[in-house]
Amino acid sequence: MVETDLTRDHRALEDEAAARRYFVKFERITTILQGVVREMEAGGGFAPSESAILVDYAQALSASFRALSLKYRVSARLAGLANRHLTIDLHESGFPVFQEILTMANDAAQAQSQLARMDSVATLKEQMISRIVSKREVPTDLQYALSQRLYLEALGEGGLFWTQMPVEIDTLGDVGGRARLRLHWAVYDSQMNLPVIYVLELEDSGRTPLARDAGRRARLETHLLAQAITDLKLVTIAKGLDEDFADLHPKRLLRIHLGPMYSHAYTLQIGPIRRVLEMANAPEGDDWALAWTVEELESARAEIEKGWFSRSEREVFQLDPLSGVGAERGATRMRRALILPQRPYQALAELNPPGFADVRKFVVGVGDQVVVTE
Repeated sequence: MVETDLTRDHRALEDEAAARRYFVKFERITTILQGVVREMEAGGGFAPSESAILVDYAQALSASFRALSLKYRVSARLAGLANRHLTIDLHESGFPVFQEILTMANDAAQAQSQLARMDSVATLKEQMISRIVSKREVPTDLQYALSQRLYLEALGEGGLFWTQMPVEIDTLGDVGGRARLRLHWAVYDSQMNLPVIYVLELEDSGRTPLARDAGRRARLETHLLAQAITDLKLVTIAKGLDEDFADLHPKRLLRIHLGPMYSHAYTLQIGPIRRVLEMANAPEGDDWALAWTVEELESARAEIEKGWFSRSEREVFQLDPLSGVGAERGATRMRRALILPQRPYQALAELNPPGFADVRKFVVGVGDQVVVTE
């Protein structure tokens, strides 16, 4: 049996300047992403409430990157075990590896107890100034201590993107005596090293509203998070829910993949996107492209299945018969998009590689204004 070494696809950002540029790049990308979501809302791609959900997750992702930037701000200058570096996925991701997010969650669980044992920010700054004045040396150890304190404080503030984001429930209204609900949750996929967001609309025919039914809600949340695996087709997830919960009726399911992020400086690409970034030869701040994919599954109708002693309502989901991709993915439709600065977009337009005709392009212009090209 041949074992696959996933670490060969990983890269530690050992150069401090390169690591800082990486975090600056993602801070910009996550901010631009929020603008793209609003553009898609304006074009009818998302409902306003769905847009708000996606913006919240983008902000959580941005907060996680800020926390990681504090964690690794000074560590590259140290010797020994404290010399640590951010590890990213080189291939088809460009994001930090899953272990980085998992470790951050473990750090968050201990943040308050560790902060209680550390000097305050003001004290650390006073010690740094004293060292510089009295010994005329760079207080690297104190700089590291300050960065770790700020990192732990950022974790304590919350609002970050974790390996699993809990299921949230919103009430949309009433349909034929049933509550119409929207649920959303997210995961940081451990195989793809990418954030993945799920949005589900369903009808609840249970006697007790789902939000007040603690047992049913707990079982549902466990079910949904266990099924948040990108290898599973949307239709498989929806059918599993439909079969396991007789009083919950899934009507619409979205899965949004944020990424990969491509950058000639940080990732290894194959295919057309590599040629695009090479040809663009863009400066550091514009050397990137972010892909994202929206898979959508809709219920066409409900049918009654009769058993020996029972009747069950089952959803019949619509798979796009004209789209081989949609049918293969077990979805009604799939939308692909690419966000990229002007120079990479110009290179893409000039090369016009096959496979990009149905990809919607969002071009980042002056002042990071987003322009929809098609």
